[in-house]
Amino acid sequence: MNADRPLEGLGVVITRPRPAAEALAQELERAGARPFVFPALAIEPAEPSPALEAALSQLSRADLAIFVSANAAEHGLAAARRHGPWPPRCRAAAVGEATARALRNSGFAAVISPRERHDSEGLLALEELKAVDGRHILIFRGRGGRELLREALESRGAQVTYVECYRRIRPAADPAALLGAWSRGEIHAVSVLSAETLENFVAMIGAAGAALLPSAGLVVPHDAIARHSAARRFARVAVTDSGADGLVRALARLRVTT
Repeated sequence: MNADRPLEGLGVVITRPRPAAEALAQELERAGARPFVFPALAIEPAEPSPALEAALSQLSRADLAIFVSANAAEHGLAAARRHGPWPPRCRAAAVGEATARALRNSGFAAVISPRERHDSEGLLALEELKAVDGRHILIFRGRGGRELLREALESRGAQVTYVECYRRIRPAADPAALLGAWSRGEIHAVSVLSAETLENFVAMIGAAGAALLPSAGLVVPHDAIARHSAARRFARVAVTDSGADGLVRALARLRVTT
C-alpha cells in the first residue's frame, strides 16, 4: 500500500449534500480513492415562519447558542442576522469540529466544542455544559432530529428553545450510473453521516441497488448508525474518527479487512 495514497483505486460513494460531498471528493482523490458523488440528503433553509421568528427573538436574552452542524451554523447565523448583530452575552457552542470551524470563520473567537468526541455526548460532557441551571439556551438545528441535547440540558435546569433553521430533504436522483459502476465492481465502500442519509440512500438505489449492498463496506461516524438495521445489509461497517483524515483512516482499515 502506498503510504501517500492509502486508498489507491478504492471506489467510495459519498452521500453528503453536494457542496460538502464535492469538497470531500477532492480530499479522497488525494488519498488515491475514486469518489462517486451521490447525495442522499439535501439542505434547504427554513422559510420564515412565526415559530422561527419567535425563537430568534429570544436570542438577545440567551446565554448560550448551540449549533448542531455546519449547516446549522450557516443557516442559523443567516437567520439571526435578520434580528440584528449577535448579542455579546450569548456564547456559541458547536457539536463537532467542522461546526466549530464554521463558527470561527464567521467571527466567533471562542467556541465551546469538545476536542475529542465530536458529537452531542462529547459536548454535554464539557464543564461549560454541566452548570446550566437557570440558563437560557438556544439550539440551532434542522427540523426534527435527536432530542438528547434538549433532554439533558433541561434535566440540568436549563430553559431550552429550538431554532429550526433548515430542513433536510431526499434529493431526486437517477441511480443508474452509480449502479452500473457498482455492478462492474467499481464500488467498494459507502460513506454516510446520519441514519436519515442511510435510509435515503437505500431508498434511492431501489431493489437493484439493495442487492449490491453486501458487496461493499459502510463507513459511519457513530456507533448508533452502525447499529441501524440498514447498516447490517452491508458487508461490514467501520466507524470513523472526525474529519476527512479520520474517514481516510477508516476506509484504509476497511480495505484491509475486505
